[in-house]
Amino acid sequence: MAASMGDLFCFCADPAGPARARVEVRFISSLKGKGLFATRNIHKGETIFVEKPVVSSQFLWNALYRYKACDHCLRALETAEENAQRLLGKSCRILPHPEQCSIRKDLHQHCPLCQVAYCSAECRQSAFEQYHQVLCLGPSREDPKHPLNKLQDAWRNIHYPPETSSIMLLARMVATVKQAKDKDWWIKLFSQFCSKTANEEEEIVHKLLGDKFKGQLELLRRLFTEALYEEHLSRWFTPEGFRSLFALVGTNGQGIGTSSLSQWVHACDALELPPHEREQLDAFIDQLYKDIEKETGEFLNCEGSGLYVLQSCCNHSCIPNAETSFPDNNFLLHLVALEEIKPGEEICISYLDCCQRERSRHSRHKILREHYLFTCSCPKCLAQADDANLTSEEEEELEGEGETDDAELEDEMTDV
Repeated sequence: MAASMGDLFCFCADPAGPARARVEVRFISSLKGKGLFATRNIHKGETIFVEKPVVSSQFLWNALYRYKACDHCLRALETAEENAQRLLGKSCRILPHPEQCSIRKDLHQHCPLCQVAYCSAECRQSAFEQYHQVLCLGPSREDPKHPLNKLQDAWRNIHYPPETSSIMLLARMVATVKQAKDKDWWIKLFSQFCSKTANEEEEIVHKLLGDKFKGQLELLRRLFTEALYEEHLSRWFTPEGFRSLFALVGTNGQGIGTSSLSQWVHACDALELPPHEREQLDAFIDQLYKDIEKETGEFLNCEGSGLYVLQSCCNHSCIPNAETSFPDNNFLLHLVALEEIKPGEEICISYLDCCQRERSRHSRHKILREHYLFTCSCPKCLAQADDANLTSEEEEELEGEGETDDAELEDEMTDV
């Protein structure tokens, strides 16, 4: 059942803003569920809405590898220069135009009990009021025997990089309900995210945890229960309910990426410079990214995932008319129109990256069935319905090389 508009916009960055007049959620069918539709003309390049997540969390391996992010909003905490130096493994690289770095270290705060870091007093307070009272480890932060540390350690030993989810996203859902005065309101909100049948849930969990998922899932459930049991959520702690919780996150979770270095590059791109200086700066940035790629590979960002009420209502299309990004260097999701969208038209994003969308209909359907459990019937797929159900030799080679790895299958590329 579609969420009410009051519930949906409670989590938008601007609850009273124009997003309310731009979109509405409609039930489409029992097969497709709900969708997001335009209520007025939306122009190409226009921001349809900006939304903050109901709950979000940094990936555990990402945090362990010293990708420093605000524990609440995932804003990168390193300066651009510190970020570049860490990714390069060198402390001597100096970035030009340091004034273009947006990081304000003077605003950073820590939880006085467990010392987790926040980008501001506002984030520290928001976390404390929503979930951190339950999850704060206090002086036990380094104690491997603490139930929450045991849960996180088990997750890291099961879900290696590249990461696609985090057990702490589920933990923050539980903690939010435990702290809430109106627990039923939150339970109802979480129940509005897309759900799956038992067989579909099993497939999703299998994708997340691998071949031995049943044993792994039971281990996680026991540790999860030991650390967080809540009577109001008793079903979430049963084998069936815990599997459903995993499937909810696997189906609705949106990847989040933040980077102070990326913010600095965007700011430098906007500088008005003499041609010679512009050429020098562009060459410096190009070489910087080449050097980082040699040292670090593709893992450039602070990464995590979140649950977004409005974004989760967006269905997939192989020719999307909107895309998500995170230009504010935090968890605020911007949905931007890729083309003109008319009133009554469905707003669709793509669950595939740019390269995957250019592959054959057969290959696209293979990826979507395996990872999202549906067969696409967008206009592009319908137009190619008579194409041969065979992949090209080149695509077969790509599939053999694991091109459709889970790490590439976030709901949208996390463009920061």
